[in-house]
Amino acid sequence: MKAIGRLARIFGYTGFGLFVLVTAGWAVLAIYYSNLSGAGLRTGAAAAFPLGAVVLFAFLRPWRRALIVYLVAFTALVAWWLTIPPSNNRDWQPDVVLLPYAEIQGDRVTFRNIRNIEYRSETDYTVRHYDKTLDLTTLRTLDLFLIYWGSPAIAHTIMSFGFEGGQYVAISIETRKEKGEDYSAIKGFFKQYEITYVVADERDVVRLRTSYRGEDVYLYRLKVGPERMRDFLLNYLQYVNWLRDHPEWYNAFSHNCTTAVRGHAQPHARTLPDWRILLNGYVDELLYEQGLIDRSLPLPALKAKSYINPKAKAIGDDPAFSTKIREGLPGMSAR
Repeated sequence: MKAIGRLARIFGYTGFGLFVLVTAGWAVLAIYYSNLSGAGLRTGAAAAFPLGAVVLFAFLRPWRRALIVYLVAFTALVAWWLTIPPSNNRDWQPDVVLLPYAEIQGDRVTFRNIRNIEYRSETDYTVRHYDKTLDLTTLRTLDLFLIYWGSPAIAHTIMSFGFEGGQYVAISIETRKEKGEDYSAIKGFFKQYEITYVVADERDVVRLRTSYRGEDVYLYRLKVGPERMRDFLLNYLQYVNWLRDHPEWYNAFSHNCTTAVRGHAQPHARTLPDWRILLNGYVDELLYEQGLIDRSLPLPALKAKSYINPKAKAIGDDPAFSTKIREGLPGMSAR
């Protein structure tokens, strides 16, 4: 019995230590990547939390009292962090200054501020926008761009809605960055970026990645019925309009380019939770298993044939870019 009691105490102390270590680590990052003005203040406040915890547990007895004080301090920190507000009023990078929106009248949708940047390089570009009115009864296709820039486990997703006559509107869920700001995976967990929906021409958001960033882009046609496609698009546009007046934070874990897509699909499709929603580099594997993309080939062969970089680079800024990148892809007719 003594051995069991000793083992229980070991597990208890280990769990207690891990809890304090994880929560204190989160607190350090939350404070450091906060809206406190001045790097010195943030650094000092971030260092003070774990140092305070060490002093607390070293000198306050019994430990139960120290734990209660620690939990109160940590809860107060979390409550403060949750009140940090997002904003639409910042010194934005030129490519995300103008927010898109949609005017919906019955079956007619007017897309405002469709982005179509003219790139000379990734950082040298001329920002351009245009408006387009489309009829929802002519919505024909829904396609997924899966984009890799490093790890095969993590990808960026872009959804593209195809209308009759080879007209496509792509929607890319991204971080809305300020001037001089770069993306950081760590910062993405700590309220450093507002989320934005870039409604764009494929010659913008796709060519940026294939031809200027050197990322690997794969294109798949989704097997979705017309009613679900329509509902999916309208759900997207409802949120696009919402963000004009109600900014929200991006979160690399819970509110990113793939979890948000699943949120838009959830009201209209039975999509179960799956680890590949988080490790979204494997989302094509998930879609393949569910029969939502072409299954005439084994998945590795399908993926190889769905790789569009060489084709996109050769097509360039051709007005028929969207039609031409789809030519010959599995399960897809260029329409």
